[in-house]
Amino acid sequence: DYLSKRSGIPLAELRPHLFMLAQSEAVWHLLRVSAGLDSLVIGEGQILSQVKKCYELASQKEGAAGKILNRLLITAIAAGKRVRSETKIAQGAVSISSAAVELAALQAENDLKMPLKDASVCIVGAGKMARLLVQHLVSASVSRITIVNRSVERAQELANMFPEAGLTLLGMDEMLNSVACADISFASTGASEPILNASNLGDVLSSNHPEARKMLIDISVPRNIDADVKDMADNVTAYNVDDLKAVVAKNQARRRRLLVDAENLLQEELSDFNNWVHSLGSVPAITKLQERAESIRLEEIEKMNSKLASLSDSERAAVEKLTKGIVNKMIHGPMSHLRAIQDADERSLVLRSMEAMFKL
Repeated sequence: DYLSKRSGIPLAELRPHLFMLAQSEAVWHLLRVSAGLDSLVIGEGQILSQVKKCYELASQKEGAAGKILNRLLITAIAAGKRVRSETKIAQGAVSISSAAVELAALQAENDLKMPLKDASVCIVGAGKMARLLVQHLVSASVSRITIVNRSVERAQELANMFPEAGLTLLGMDEMLNSVACADISFASTGASEPILNASNLGDVLSSNHPEARKMLIDISVPRNIDADVKDMADNVTAYNVDDLKAVVAKNQARRRRLLVDAENLLQEELSDFNNWVHSLGSVPAITKLQERAESIRLEEIEKMNSKLASLSDSERAAVEKLTKGIVNKMIHGPMSHLRAIQDADERSLVLRSMEAMFKL
């Protein structure tokens, strides 16, 4: 009803697209979602940010989270972080743009004789893929990036998104010179035919940088870089979408292998949360036990008041601390035992026994 009223979608139309889980199944589902195990891209991090946002909204004054839901969301966030940290399931590129940067990093030492962070980069295009390339390159500490695009205004929009990157912006008339000057060039335009080939690249490279090592990475479909560039010179290496798909497939397979490890960690989190929920049923009895123990302690202190009258304030404080410590240690065992019981029937039996023993 809430979702229907909130969205304005009739309940009959909404219901076929919903499913309902309860108790441990609901907890397990949220833990898997937060860890990215139910995502199309296993281990992706965006969903964890969304769970954090849910917690922020639900825990506000006007939010709907009570004690249990609040604890569940905190557990889910912690579980999501733990899975990513301990299994490294989120590592490895699983998108074409991130795979392109990962491939460049893997091949830079061999193809260019330098690490990726020291290379100069040219990106031809300024669309979404180019934006993602810049994002991953900046994360990889690449500091010299040139954007070549037909529309300088579009390139400026991209530069505004990454002010810290210090992007150099050029028009398409500078494309060949820019590619010739860069160590690594990424092609990411909407062109229907190759815009870089052995002919146009060969001329500019032979006249300006004949011996320089170059890496060309085409992330466009259809291709922006013609296949003939692979044969133009020994110092030029080229990669296309097929090479990137191999990187993506390898990383996706790795993430699938880590699913079992991730689920084992989530089982621990599920067990801890369920134990906490079960312990809530013991809270009233634990409170009564604490109150009963404290009343006995105070009664005994009251009986000894006349004999304690000569004590200084510090000595009386020491007696208070001593008696409280003894009482707390005495009831710690029963309280811990109660909290650890998961079976409802066993907990009920222990509670009745405890109430009888301590006259609660």
